[in-house]
Amino acid sequence: MPDITPDTVTGFHRLSPDQILSSVESQDRITDGCFLALNSYENRVYQVGIEDNEPVIAKFYRPDRWSDEAIQEEHTFTLELAADEIPVVAPLVDDYGDSLHQHDVFRFALYPRRGGRTPELEDPQQLEVIGRFLARIHALGEQTDFLHRPSVDIDSYGVETSQWLLGSGHLPL
Repeated sequence: MPDITPDTVTGFHRLSPDQILSSVESQDRITDGCFLALNSYENRVYQVGIEDNEPVIAKFYRPDRWSDEAIQEEHTFTLELAADEIPVVAPLVDDYGDSLHQHDVFRFALYPRRGGRTPELEDPQQLEVIGRFLARIHALGEQTDFLHRPSVDIDSYGVETSQWLLGSGHLPL
């Protein structure tokens, strides 16, 4: 389990509207001053208006949660999925080939704005399409060893997590 530090818990308290807009502008985009907070469990995600262009999505990564290498693995994999015509929203890459940026203390990535819809899970044809995409995602993911991302397995998500939680003092026992 990652250590919970004050920055992990409160690291976003310094992410102000000015920080959000200036971060996006550090990537040669002129904002129109408008932004909208979007739902995100782990990070902070905003739709940011761009003058005379489509808005972009700015994803700010929680301080001290992920390494640059882990984030880059995610970006690389998502770009590979998009290149394989799997419908994902890949990060935007700048003229230097970078998708992960830093402005002040915050690491962030920019994404194109894309809409989505809730699938009809009662429709067998839609379930089949979803299943095919999941299979293709797993097949592509199996071709690369992920060195910096945690594994999803019983030990790390079950045993280690429960041991950490029981030993942390966060539960009234």
